[in-house]
Amino acid sequence: MKSRWIAAIAAASALALLVVPLILHTARLESRATAAAPGEPHKSEGVANLDLTFKDMNGYEVRLADYKGQVILLNVWATWCGPCELEIPELVEAYSKYKDKGVVVLGVSLDDPAETLRAYAPKKQMNYPLLLWDDKFEDAYGPIVGVPITFFIGRDGTISRRHFGPVTKERIDQEIKTLL
Repeated sequence: MKSRWIAAIAAASALALLVVPLILHTARLESRATAAAPGEPHKSEGVANLDLTFKDMNGYEVRLADYKGQVILLNVWATWCGPCELEIPELVEAYSKYKDKGVVVLGVSLDDPAETLRAYAPKKQMNYPLLLWDDKFEDAYGPIVGVPITFFIGRDGTISRRHFGPVTKERIDQEIKTLL
């Protein structure tokens, strides 16, 4: 009985050692994203650069400008990222729920090749376009220091929020409601 308690305490401690740094790191990223010199916009404010063109996982060109006038959830992620995997069902549900209302979800894979995405997407029932990384993304949206990151972009092309970490159903619904 005593060994079970020791094992449980050890497991809880190990979990805390993994989760607490992630939470602290996410909080630091959020504060850095919102900290700008007085009067200066930061990368998560202002107008989104929709002049980017990506290749999707099937080799087709996808222009962000083609989505102007829609609400865009631009999600930067990777197949190897645990928190990214946690949010996929939320993004799948959001796309199904809101696509007929002028909302698009676009997944930008940080470093996975097209063949990896083509194998991965059906397993996760990913129903939204998956795009391959382009280094021009960081010039347009700022440095990507961790994934996942989701940019909520309004119909007018304004970035309303830059969300670090896995996005929840509640956060998605709240942000979309303000943008519709």
